[in-house]
Amino acid sequence: MGSNNLFLKSITKMFDNAVEILDIDKGLAKQIRSCNNTYTVRFGVKLKKGVEVFTGFRAVHSEHLEPVKGGIRYAPNVNASEIEAMAALMTYKNAVVDVPFGGSKGGLKINPKNYDEEDLEKITRRFTEELSKRGLISPSLNVPAPDMGTSEREMAWIADEYRRLNPHEINAFACVTGKPIGMGGVNGRTEATGRGIFYALSAFFNSKDVKKSSIKGKLSSQKIIVEGLGKVGYHAASCLQEHGCKIIGIIEKDIAFHDVKGLDINLISSWIKESRKPEDFPHPNQLKSKEEVFASECDIFIPAAQEGTVTEENHGKLNAKIICEGANGPLTSRADYYLNKKGILIIPDLYANAGGVAVSYFEWVRNLSHMRFGRMEKRRKQYENASLINIIENTTGSRVSQKEKSLFSAGSSEIDLVRSGLEDMMTEAYENMSEIWNANDYPSLRTTAYIYSIQKLVNSYKSIGI
Repeated sequence: MGSNNLFLKSITKMFDNAVEILDIDKGLAKQIRSCNNTYTVRFGVKLKKGVEVFTGFRAVHSEHLEPVKGGIRYAPNVNASEIEAMAALMTYKNAVVDVPFGGSKGGLKINPKNYDEEDLEKITRRFTEELSKRGLISPSLNVPAPDMGTSEREMAWIADEYRRLNPHEINAFACVTGKPIGMGGVNGRTEATGRGIFYALSAFFNSKDVKKSSIKGKLSSQKIIVEGLGKVGYHAASCLQEHGCKIIGIIEKDIAFHDVKGLDINLISSWIKESRKPEDFPHPNQLKSKEEVFASECDIFIPAAQEGTVTEENHGKLNAKIICEGANGPLTSRADYYLNKKGILIIPDLYANAGGVAVSYFEWVRNLSHMRFGRMEKRRKQYENASLINIIENTTGSRVSQKEKSLFSAGSSEIDLVRSGLEDMMTEAYENMSEIWNANDYPSLRTTAYIYSIQKLVNSYKSIGI
């Protein structure tokens, strides 16, 4: 069985485990589980080397709330089964963090590294045209975002092409999130999934659930290994390092790094982008094999590469106390089962990496309001804070330092507000799950997250008469 089919099988198995405990109507369970529709589009594009035909997918898992939401990935091994699995995961993820979207996902079967920017733009615009014709991209129906192999550059092309095709749509730029700032993107979207992992771990360490794991001490004292130093892994590692954690291991596709004293994340990230030649890396003693770092002792392991990297075959080599899933479906259902039996606590993907969709929601709302966050209240808040400082100084006779005065009276920037909103959503979601977990003694946090999510979907379907 291919890894993509295994991914869908894993998601279905985890869903079924939760449904069995919930004991809901079988027909309703089937409705929630089923992917509503999956579209396959094939289109030709005239490139420099001639006409080439591409295959793209867009799956809509659940339309209990609209628009539906989910990224578009560019990868050579994308197929319908993988896209359906990720669309289902998006539905559950949106429900867990209380984002009012259904779940969707898209993909284009392509290796973007094989095309220059001009050809890639042509391909992306044609793909947008195909999706738009079928109502698979729209501010009110279906809102994509970046995923593996795509970034704000591709989102800018998609938004511009959609606006060109729909010139009278005042909310055209809300058709996609993860855009550049100048096109209605929000500060903090690129880092959102990685930062969300940091907030997820913070919420866990601030809860009584820490006692259910073998971990000791505060989050800031933990030693961490990250698999995958892409957008998600890099920002998760950076936020955790800023908080005082030691990133002792990094695993990449073809090489890995390890140092119990801590690694320089920025140095490794630059080296990955610029060289990837071992002889150019300034700390050769930190270069290790993937297998060696995977099996190294750590407190927290963050798989942030792609689905199915921790399997029934290799899970026994992991030497971590907690796994926090940065990627979608990095653990197969069998690996999840065995790791739970060993007492390793897993913070699941449908919660841990939901930071991206949370901030995508903020961006979509910002696009519909046509106004950046903080525009109406920033100066007012500055004046209020300045007045408060004057009252404190006059009442106490003490002077507030210029540094503190500047910090206090600056007012909140857009990124401050976005980060605050993200932290609130991640913290509140964890607190709600934790309460359910402790009240019912469910077998794992993943099962709890699925139950929490599915219960919301059940209520949503019942309210519309299904």
